[in-house]
Amino acid sequence: MNRKVLSGFFLLFLLFPGALIAQNESTDSLPADPHYREDQFYLGLSVNFLSQLPKGIDQSGFSGSAHFGFLRDMPVNNRRNVGFALGAGLSINTYNQNLKIDDTGTETSFSRLDNDDFNSNGFSTYIAEVPFQLRWRTSTQQKNKFWRIYLGFKAGYLFYFKSNFESGETSISVNSPNGLQRWRYSLTFSGGYSKVNFYLDYSLNNLFSDITMDAGSYPVQIQPIKAGLIFYIL
Repeated sequence: MNRKVLSGFFLLFLLFPGALIAQNESTDSLPADPHYREDQFYLGLSVNFLSQLPKGIDQSGFSGSAHFGFLRDMPVNNRRNVGFALGAGLSINTYNQNLKIDDTGTETSFSRLDNDDFNSNGFSTYIAEVPFQLRWRTSTQQKNKFWRIYLGFKAGYLFYFKSNFESGETSISVNSPNGLQRWRYSLTFSGGYSKVNFYLDYSLNNLFSDITMDAGSYPVQIQPIKAGLIFYIL
């Protein structure tokens, strides 16, 4: 290898670390972006728990939820780490328990099932949602991994309901039970680091209103609670 090539490599070796340092300094010294936002798609996976169950009604098997949508970030301070968010999404929920829902065509009846009375029993809901959040985070325009705490309120409309009962050759499905409260309201919390965060959703109103089972002995209300993980994707 001739002397000119060796000199070229030696010069490059000397200049390369300086170039890296200059590049890092340039990146770190970037001014705050006045339009920086954390607009995000989100995907949540949760386990569903039912509270306010009538006497003798218990959950059976696994009850789960998936919810997804988009949130528009609206920072309110110069650092842009505090703000609000408003979005739209969809929630799909399943609830397995021993509350039988039957429809005679004119009214809906609710009754308790014993464990040996059915093969499967439960209901599912589909809800169009509008989430609202108060947000705090440690992010910057150069920092994509950060801590966050988001407190929220969610309003939604239950546009599809279906209960399923199966026992032997008997199968019963109900889509519009009496007393179903289609407008849904809940408080939410999500917090964690980077894209994976803990999620909690506490319903503020019951699924049913003015409904009883066993000839009026017990009110049917049912208040869902969700706990799981939520993924925020820029």
